[in-house]
Amino acid sequence: QVQLAESGGGLAQPGGSLRLSCAASESIFRIFIMQWHRQVPGKQRELVASISDSGRTIYDDSVKGRFTISRDNDKNTVSLQMNNLKPEDTAVYYCKYKTTTRDNEIRDYWGQGTQVTVST
Repeated sequence: QVQLAESGGGLAQPGGSLRLSCAASESIFRIFIMQWHRQVPGKQRELVASISDSGRTIYDDSVKGRFTISRDNDKNTVSLQMNNLKPEDTAVYYCKYKTTTRDNEIRDYWGQGTQVTVST
């Protein structure tokens, strides 16, 4: 069973930066979408950024111009560079891989989450 592990969360001051990374525990046949989601207590998990295997990116309006998603297809990793952080960015951040197997079966994998706190 593939496992995803996030790293890079922590505490940042408003206006500061953090970089999140996500890696898989084993090789994956094809990852056609890599995403970052976030969730705060009492609210639904929301999509923050997405990147396709062709490099097409999508961002939530709240992070456009501040966050950058990137992927390394050789290493099957995805990163999220977060700049100009705001207190409202405080959340648990999750990576998600949408994958296909050699038999064209679609499988989704989630990381366990990493806490990002933006505060003075």
